[in-house]
Amino acid sequence: HIQDGGGQWVWEGGPSDRHLTTYLVILTVSGFMTIWLTRTLQPGVLRDTVRAAGVAVARVTTTVYEIERKAFHLAGLLVPLIYQLLLDWRFSHVLCMRICWSLTAAGWTLDLMRLHVPVVRQNFPLKAILRDREANSLCGACYFSLGCTLTISLFPPAVACTAIIFLVLGDMSAALIGVSFGGDVCVVKLGREGKKSLEGSIAMFTVCMLIGCGIFSQVPLREYAVFIGALAATLTELYEPYGVNDNLTVPVIAGLLLTWGFLRIEGCVDSPPDGMPHAQDGPLAWTAPPAEAD
Repeated sequence: HIQDGGGQWVWEGGPSDRHLTTYLVILTVSGFMTIWLTRTLQPGVLRDTVRAAGVAVARVTTTVYEIERKAFHLAGLLVPLIYQLLLDWRFSHVLCMRICWSLTAAGWTLDLMRLHVPVVRQNFPLKAILRDREANSLCGACYFSLGCTLTISLFPPAVACTAIIFLVLGDMSAALIGVSFGGDVCVVKLGREGKKSLEGSIAMFTVCMLIGCGIFSQVPLREYAVFIGALAATLTELYEPYGVNDNLTVPVIAGLLLTWGFLRIEGCVDSPPDGMPHAQDGPLAWTAPPAEAD
């Protein structure tokens, strides 16, 4: 970021293609390393690790189960990574949208068949990771795919990728910290059904803030927009407005509030001089600026 002649902050641009792609690659590789570790560690080693982290003995079994189940969700980091790679390879945004909608339609069709076609239900490959309540209802993956598709369709790439990561890593953090330490500091239960914890929500907000500030590290005053988006994602996961699955609502609402936040930041600074980029050419750009040459 830079200052104009009057000393006011103005936009220099948003995350470059190189920065965003590198960030997503690091996150995704780290996520798959975590999946590999949880699948290869002996059950006793994982239990000992959890216990050494300070988890109460009575919660160790539940925490280990939640880690094994949630680790698979890290595969969701592939969505923003593949989306960004397609844009890097000069796929148009419209074509990316069509791919997303096609995959979402196929996923919903398969899950509806699981619910209504006995042979599919009996041989469904992902039965082991479904929650009990998903046995007779659409699984979270359907809402996740629809949430990602809507987010990619509605928001600029940097915002869309950030909002999806808020869901993947933020929701996982809330679940793991909530199961492990929920109620240790604050005994008041939160959420629509009173089953969520303050500790889990703080963990999600913190993770979302760190992720957002990292992605938009090239944007001045980024922390204000990221704060709004992270808070929106956390509150949406906590209260699930209208009872809609948070896999659908978190990325859409987070994307909406991130966009609003960056527009508000632009409104709080002097208009850039002629030739200087605006927010629509920075964090809200539909085509990321190229990285500077070394």
